[in-house]
Parts: sequence; C-alpha cells; structure tokens
Amino acid sequence: MKTAPELALRQLTMQFIGNATTLLRCGPFTLLTDPNFLHRGQRAYLGNGLTSRRLTEPALRADELPQLDAVVLSHLHGDHWDRVARAKLDRGLPIVTTPHGARRLQGWHRFRHAVGLRTWESHTFVKDGALLRVTSMPGRHAPGPARRLLPPVMGSLLEFGPATGDVQFRLYITGDTLMFDGIQQIARRNRDIDLAILHLGGTKLPGGLIVTMDAAQGADLLETIRPASAVPVHYDDYTVFSSSLDDFRRELDRRGLAGDVTYVDRGETHTFTHATGTHFTG
Repeated sequence: MKTAPELALRQLTMQFIGNATTLLRCGPFTLLTDPNFLHRGQRAYLGNGLTSRRLTEPALRADELPQLDAVVLSHLHGDHWDRVARAKLDRGLPIVTTPHGARRLQGWHRFRHAVGLRTWESHTFVKDGALLRVTSMPGRHAPGPARRLLPPVMGSLLEFGPATGDVQFRLYITGDTLMFDGIQQIARRNRDIDLAILHLGGTKLPGGLIVTMDAAQGADLLETIRPASAVPVHYDDYTVFSSSLDDFRRELDRRGLAGDVTYVDRGETHTFTHATGTHFTG
C-alpha cells in the first residue's frame, strides 16, 4: 500500500505560463522551467544579432511566482532565460542547465548555484523525505554545422519519489531539440515516462533553417518516446515560430494520436497522475 507522501509524488501539477515557461509542483517540490517573462511586443535576443518579438503576454509576472526549489533551464537563449528572469529571480536559487549555461550564469549573471550537467549526468534534490533527480537528456538545437551558431541544449528527465524508495513519477521535458538519434537513445533508456512536455513551434531562422520540432517531428517524438501523456508548449509566443498548434493537432489526428495529448492554455493548470499500464500504445 502506498503511503500518503508516495501518493503525493504520483501526481504532478503543471501551470503553463507561456512559451516554454511552466510552474511544476510534485510532492514538496516547486519548480520553474525556462523562465521567460517578457511582455508582448518586447524582443528576445537569440544571439548573432538575431531577435524575435513576443506576440503574447505571460500568464504570471516574475514577482508573482511562489517560493521555488529550483529552475530547470534547457539552454541559455533569450526566449528561455530573459532579462526579467536575470533581474528578478533569487541569485541563490539552484538552476540546473547545460555546462555552457551554468558557466554564463555563474559568471556574468552571478547565479552562484547554477549546476551544469553533461548528457546523462544527474543532480539530486532532497526535501521533506522526498527526492527529485534531474538528468540531462540528449538534445540537438540545429542540424549539421549550424549547431555552432546556437547555444548547447539539453532535455531533462525529472524523477520524483521518496528519498528511500522507488520513483513515483517521471517527466521528460524535450528542450529545444530536433528529432535525431539521441531521441531513440532516450526511448531505449526510459520506457515508463508519465508525461512529456514538448517544445514545438518549428522555430525558423533566416535562410529557412528550422531549429525546433515542427508538427511532424513532435508526432515522431511521441511515437518514439511513448509517454503516458504529453503536453505541447513553445508554439505561438514569438515571430520565429512557423508551425502552429493547429498544425500539431492535425498531424496527431492524421496519425490517430489525438487522445494521447493534453492541451493546457496559458494561465491554466492541469494535474497529471501516474497510471501504471496506461502508457502510449500508438
């Protein structure tokens, strides 16, 4: 029989703030992902002289956030870590990110507890008898030589459970990745993912280069990872996005996968529950 703390760790609540920014609660842990609090009309800096204008308002302001245990940051790009986050977040807050991101955060931004993980490395938090393990997953932000133009990116596997016991809930956050052979590696190593948060949008850079999953790649990832459920983010907040949420819906309908995805609007909150034996069967 599951204890009350174990049962609490079998549920994860996600509030969608906008772009790739979510507020996650599981057991005693409260986490923020990819903090982006720019307002509509403001520009995010993407590096190499590129910017993108925000088209939406975030559902929360940075000063409305609850007490956080950590930030999970897929990479250091202006639509995932912006000047508002840099100014407003507590500099003592743990931030789990790539080695590239951690070096920049510790140096220029003075976030002294930024932790850089190489692919497959983990960092563990323990609180009130519960454990959270964050493991860096493979990610690829651009094809071929174009990768040198963009910051390194990681996906993240978040595993929640009692400090002495089995994992009760597994969450995979894709980060800004394309489909590539690393996604198959994730699938082979992790067969029981309860929820996948998909960074979509088909982000298009000058010259037509696509650097995040479009609708078809998002559906490909679902068929590869086979999570129990999935929720799309990162699809309509900036002018660089070329693949809409409607594109994704149509692709899922075409493949017969529509029932495997939950849509959470900006500002809405949804609770996902671990359910043994109900993982993706498409």
